[in-house]
Amino acid sequence: APGVFQLASLLVELDSSDEASQILRADALYQMGRGEEAHRLLSLALSRNPHRAPVLARLALLQLKRGSVYDGNQLLKRVIRTGDTSCLLPILDIFQDEDRRLLQSHCRWRALAILQG
Repeated sequence: APGVFQLASLLVELDSSDEASQILRADALYQMGRGEEAHRLLSLALSRNPHRAPVLARLALLQLKRGSVYDGNQLLKRVIRTGDTSCLLPILDIFQDEDRRLLQSHCRWRALAILQG
């Protein structure tokens, strides 16, 4: 993760508008246990393009990890509204096992609540 972070940082220096490099950098920070920094980078990327599903999905995980269930739900709803939920599967490969289980159980719980309602 540190090498990926350094590479992504160099790419961002070359082109600060390259969203893929910014996301890669945030993913590396997350892997290194620096979630708050990853959150700041993703929030900045989201401010530039508020409808990017990969950014929204990553922010949703970080919000759930913080215990901000309402904010996590809102971000997941925005991912669904974009129509690009295909970004969720590759992101699960990046998440640590504990966070993957958190997101899966949260989504399952919300789906059951919707079905029962």
